[in-house]
Formats: sequence, C-alpha cells, structure tokens
Amino acid sequence: MRGVTVRDQRAFTNLWAGHTVGQLGTFVGQTVVPLLAATALAATPLQMGLLTAAGTAAFLLVGLPAGVWVDHLRRRPLMVGADLARAVLLLTVPVCWWLDVLTFAQLLVVALLVSVSTVFFDVASQSYLPSVVGRANLVSGNSRLQSSMSVAEVVGPGAGGGLTQLVGAAGAALTTSLGYLVSAIFLLRINVPESPPAPRGHVRLRTKVAEGLRFVFADRTLRAIMMCTGMSNLAWAMLVSAQILFLTRDLALPAWAVGVVLAAGGVGGVLGALTAERCARRLGHVRTLWLVPLVTWPAALLVPLAGPGWLIGLFVVGLCIRGFGFNVFNVAQVSYRQVICPDRLLGRMNASVRFVVWGAMPLGGLLGGLLGTWIGVRATLWVCCVAMVAALLPLLLSPLVRLRELPGGPTG
Repeated sequence: MRGVTVRDQRAFTNLWAGHTVGQLGTFVGQTVVPLLAATALAATPLQMGLLTAAGTAAFLLVGLPAGVWVDHLRRRPLMVGADLARAVLLLTVPVCWWLDVLTFAQLLVVALLVSVSTVFFDVASQSYLPSVVGRANLVSGNSRLQSSMSVAEVVGPGAGGGLTQLVGAAGAALTTSLGYLVSAIFLLRINVPESPPAPRGHVRLRTKVAEGLRFVFADRTLRAIMMCTGMSNLAWAMLVSAQILFLTRDLALPAWAVGVVLAAGGVGGVLGALTAERCARRLGHVRTLWLVPLVTWPAALLVPLAGPGWLIGLFVVGLCIRGFGFNVFNVAQVSYRQVICPDRLLGRMNASVRFVVWGAMPLGGLLGGLLGTWIGVRATLWVCCVAMVAALLPLLLSPLVRLRELPGGPTG
C-alpha cells in the first residue's frame, strides 16, 4: 500500500488516461450504432431491444467464470487484450458498411462479442485498481475513473450525433475502434508490479465460482447493493432500448439533436462523479450509498413527461438529476466492495456482482423492446422510470442505513 495520493502516481495517470479514451469511444459507439440500426437499417423496437441486450449479454453468459480467470491471470495484459479485441471487432462495422454488406445480424454479433471482451476488461480493471493506488486511496481513485466515464457520457453522445450528421454513422463508428486502440497503448505504459495471481491448483472451476458467490450473497450489505444496482440497471437498459426511438420518432429530432439531448442529460453524471468524494466525506461513505439516491433518483419520473419544444427539457433534467445520484452511489458502492473483499477474491467478487447487476441489462433491453412493441415507447419509459425509483427499496431495508463509514474508517 502506497503512502501517496492517487494524483502522485504515474501508473494511475496512464490507467486513468486509457480509461478515459476507451470510455469516450464506448459512448460514441453507444449513440452511433443504435442510430445506424434505427436509421440506415430501419430497426424495429424489438430489434433495438435485441441490440441493447446483446451489448451486455456476456455478463450472463461468461460473467462468473471470468472472475475465476481474472484471479488466475495478470490483470493488465488481460485488459490490453480486451481493448485490442474490441478495436478489431468494431472496425468491421464501418468496413462492411463501406462494402455494402452490413446487416443487422452482424451488428448483433459484434455487440455480443464486444460485450464478452468488456466483461473481462471491467472485472480485471476493478480488481487491478487496488494494486495501482492502494486500498487507502480507493474512493479517490474510483471517483476519478467515474468522473472520466461521466465526461465521456456527456461528450460521447454529442460527438456521436455530430459525427453521424457529418460523415454518416458508419464513419463515426470508426471513432469507437480507435478509442479502444489508444486505451490499450496507455495501459501498456503502466509499470506497476501486480500481486501474483492465485495458483490454479486442482480445484474445479465450479467450486471457485461458488466461493465468490458465497462471499457476495452471505453479506447482507452486498446483497442489498446488488439488488438495488441490478434493478436500476434493468430499468436503465429498458430506457436505453426505447430512448433513441422516442427522440427520433415521437419527438422527431434529427441525429445531431439526439446527440445534444443525450449529452446534456449526462451533465449530472459528471457533477456526481466530481463531487462523490466530497459527498462521502461530508455525509459518510456508507450513508452516501442510500441518502443521495433517495433524494435524486425520483427525478427520473420527469423523463416520460417530455414532449416537443421546451418540454424536451424535462427529459434532460430528469436524466441529469438521476445521473448525479447514480454516479455518487456508484463510486461509494464500488469502493465499499473493494475495501471489504480480500485480494485473492477480488476477481470473483467483482465478477459475481457484475453477473447480477450487469446480467440484468440484457433482460432489460429485451423487456424494453417487447414493451415498446406492445404498449408503445412513451408507456415503456413510464414503466422503466418507476422501476428506477423502486430500486431504492433494497438499500432502505438493509443494515447500510445504520452505518456511516466504511469498515475501518474512511478511505478517501
């Protein structure tokens, strides 16, 4: 454990830079690829739901064994390999478009394979951070990484919409591939010794997976965090599968305006990530987990009230306030998990949590597509925004409401 602040560490600077560039490419892609499907390929609401589901399906398919593999492999090389795989996969989208052979089926396959790479990258990244910054700096490190993700969430959709307007969605998709390539280059510059991977031994994969699941589900606070995050992610995936159609068809916005609206809606997330550490110091690291969401998440109910003209502002304000609260919550809950988990189980703990909370997203994407077909897009927005508010219940009924600080005192 290092006795220096996160900002003094060159290794963290490279990790932070790689994370930032990769996230920017991701959020450009999350706007460009659905726009490509909705406009050039005339995707239906159900197809948009399938595309959203494919983007996170790997957390259900390989999420649990990925944690075991991460615990038995060097984490930085695994992250570099995942970045390079995502770069190559996404490069096929503009290439096939320019050759006039791109199909919706290919978009689904690319989204699924990219999600497999993302599983390994994300689990390895969360398990690698304690080696880079030390456990005493986890809140600070997570806050900075979340800040970069939130900035990318604002800049990416606007850039994606603008690039789509200028050079077409296929050309704009190239930005996502380049983002992952640059991310890999930054990660290669990190020179921090990792803790030796756990020996593989002769224990079955199923037994090792079960050990991680037992650690997570045996703890009442971790169960509450997982249930809350999983319900919230399910609702968010429903919203993502419907929002592009809502903005382009119900509100008749052009591509550049869709990018601007989504970017503006992400401003609250940036503010949340930038102030998460300060909130944790003033409110208490654990109290922040439930109090900030309780105050902010109900603002999501403004989203389905949006309409043409000035009423589009309700969409933006609802996403802004909810995004602020979710990012403060996310920094606090990730830091809590990293602090209470022993290093040998970090990969399996993170994978077990991701299996639940990200595994809910493909289900949400499919559900959003089905609801959009059956009851309409605006009604679907109502369902998912009410579900976001209901996701608070596991936190409010858990032992977390009686705690103030992380185990062993504050870590920020």
